[in-house]
Amino acid sequence: MSENDLMDQEEINSKVLRAGRRTYFFDVRSTRAGDYYLTITESKKFTHEDGSFHYKKHKIYLYKEDFEAFREILGEMTDFIIEEKGEEVISERHQKNYKQAEPSQNGTTEGTGKFVDVDFDDI
Repeated sequence: MSENDLMDQEEINSKVLRAGRRTYFFDVRSTRAGDYYLTITESKKFTHEDGSFHYKKHKIYLYKEDFEAFREILGEMTDFIIEEKGEEVISERHQKNYKQAEPSQNGTTEGTGKFVDVDFDDI
């Protein structure tokens, strides 16, 4: 079997979701027995101070026998989040200049007392 035939056997179908610094790859692959399974890869870009960068990748292998339970639990969890917090992203951490508040002496978290320019398109 040639290298191209092996690639065709392994990657059957692919989709990419770009989400800010993260990219998600959904790849249907083939087992040696000819059955299909899904890989979901999260790739996140990290930039160093010198301008160089690297990627961290995390991969999930999902086999057909687990599809139904995975789909059910994923649906339950995403529905729970939407019901509890809505669809709007509320995390300040998505802002480029986000700084986590420091805990005070009494253990509570207080703001830094500094004002930050906010672009309302980011909210």
